[in-house]
Amino acid sequence: MNLRGRSTARRTISAGACVLLVGGAASACFAERSAMPAVRDFLVAWEVGNYPAAAGHTTGADRAQVAAALGGVRSQLDAASLKLDMTKIVKNGKTATAQFAVKIDLGENGEPWTYTSSMNLLQMGDGWKIRWDPSIIHPLLRQGQRLAVVTQVPARASIQDQNARTVLKAVPADLVGVVPGQLRNPKATIDQMVKTTKIEGGRRLDGERLLGRVQSAPPQAFLPLLTLQRSSGDTLIERLKRVDGLQFKVVSAPIQSQFAPEVVGELGAATADRLQQVGAPYQPGDTIGVSGLQLLLQRRLAGTPSIEVVAQDASGSSVTPLHSWPGKDPAPVVTTLDRKIQPRADQALADVKYPASLVVVRPGTGDVLAVANHRTHGRDMAMEGHYPPGMAFSFVTADALLQNGVTKDTQAECPATANVGGQTVSNPSGKAARTSTLERDFSVTCATTLAQLATRLPPQALTQSAARFGIGKDWGGIFPSYGGTVPTPSNDGQKALVATGQGGVTTSPLAMAAAAAAVSSGLWRPPFITKDPVDTPSAQAQPLNPIAAGDLKRMVRRAVQTGSSKDANVTSGGQVSGVSAVVNYQEGGQTKTVSWFVGFRDDMAFAIAVEGRVNAAKIAATFLTGTTPSPPSSTKPPQGTNPGTGGPRQPSGGGQNQPGRNQPTGNPTTPSTDPTRHR
Repeated sequence: MNLRGRSTARRTISAGACVLLVGGAASACFAERSAMPAVRDFLVAWEVGNYPAAAGHTTGADRAQVAAALGGVRSQLDAASLKLDMTKIVKNGKTATAQFAVKIDLGENGEPWTYTSSMNLLQMGDGWKIRWDPSIIHPLLRQGQRLAVVTQVPARASIQDQNARTVLKAVPADLVGVVPGQLRNPKATIDQMVKTTKIEGGRRLDGERLLGRVQSAPPQAFLPLLTLQRSSGDTLIERLKRVDGLQFKVVSAPIQSQFAPEVVGELGAATADRLQQVGAPYQPGDTIGVSGLQLLLQRRLAGTPSIEVVAQDASGSSVTPLHSWPGKDPAPVVTTLDRKIQPRADQALADVKYPASLVVVRPGTGDVLAVANHRTHGRDMAMEGHYPPGMAFSFVTADALLQNGVTKDTQAECPATANVGGQTVSNPSGKAARTSTLERDFSVTCATTLAQLATRLPPQALTQSAARFGIGKDWGGIFPSYGGTVPTPSNDGQKALVATGQGGVTTSPLAMAAAAAAVSSGLWRPPFITKDPVDTPSAQAQPLNPIAAGDLKRMVRRAVQTGSSKDANVTSGGQVSGVSAVVNYQEGGQTKTVSWFVGFRDDMAFAIAVEGRVNAAKIAATFLTGTTPSPPSSTKPPQGTNPGTGGPRQPSGGGQNQPGRNQPTGNPTTPSTDPTRHR
């Protein structure tokens, strides 16, 4: 139910929409005919908003006061519509009683408020007048009372780690609101507040609907309108303090994420466009999720408020409940994030001077244990980044070869460059390698070996292999993620590019971590990030060929043990396996670089992507050991590597209480962060 303001067009009800029904037998209708026009005209005028005309059909001495009382129903309830249907008239001499049905749409897609009321009539000369009394509006409404809407907003539930411990921390915040009965000019106050408050991206609070909140609130209660997280150098609060009628409360609220902010998400003001995302019953000025899990699971985390319509006097000392709608309690969201692993992931990237991402997956389950994004300006590149994998894709190509007649002991050459189907492919080192088998060539990141051997593959072999590792699939699930793209090559030159992770191949760190987890466990599982509610991706788990997987596992171990990724060969915590790569690619007419390490240890698989030329294997070692990182050394630029067509793109998507409307006295809510604060 929407208890706030609506546009003028929505408030306007045409006279033709009013249907008045008269109950009873035909003879009773004729007997009461003389009183019916007065009742009909009164109800029609009231419904269509012609309050002076409605008041003219009553005995009220002060017509303006009667008109104000009738008009107050819409404003005091902030109603979307009012429907009135006459049901029965009983005449007794020169008096009569008329009954009518009231249906008030409070506008939040919920059940409307319906009840029956009545009015007494007096015959005066040739016509009838309605004896005015506030009980006509509602049988329990008395002189000196008004209608009001009270909303009780439950405390917003927390987002938790895998052990059900909150990942939020309390920060200082300012609760901005009004006491409606103390406002000299409510519209002027709200207009100035909306003008002063600037939401990023040009978003604005809906002033008309905020005014509706104020007008329908109990006059004597503090009504929260906006919550601002404090930040240094922020002048917004000082500017708002110059708005006549606004009041402020300083609170401490558990609203800021301790880690993985791109996953946990942020809270902010309910602007018009954001309300279209989350829908009813959230209203302008409420604090809602605007990104991450806070947005995706807004209704679960916030619950829904309980609504009560009351009749009360101006002081609020006398309150009569008239109708109520129960709310729904919020529930926490339990993620798969690991409190021990996540800080290590963040720390491993702390000194990297480029945008970087690291994601960790548990091989045996698919749980996402850590998501770290560094210098990505709020973009969740760990989950949604689009990068060409280059030779980090080599274990997918090796799997395709192993399933199509090539073995790890197959004799293979590793020249510095090779022309394959008209495509020139060069090793990242720019040098030839004195190796003799696929396994040895793989360990030293020999791109020319894979490109030449790929010509033996059927056209679908590389895409089929990628699919076995979940790359190029839409996994489904709660949280936005990118599974990658792998085009089907149509000739040997395209096979060479795809085999070396180029030619339009793109993927995300999450997809690569899940693929590494498949090498580790022998079974690809779709990654997921929440345990409650249960995140159930639509993609099905699928086993790898056990013989090929066994050979592949030995090959990726050798790459770390003695090959090009040996900087990740730490001795503590189990054996490390993995591959690394540095990829040059074109995007927007610019040459860009991404550095990869993709690997696993017995208890976790992970992927690192850095938007710059670094030794990602050293970053992997820092992560695995949990030591304080030193600036990673740069690798030599890849020489002669054919650029792929993919590159990083913008991601496609993105206990505290929610400040509610019409709160009773006191401060039962704890506010949450709002994007109107200075960043």
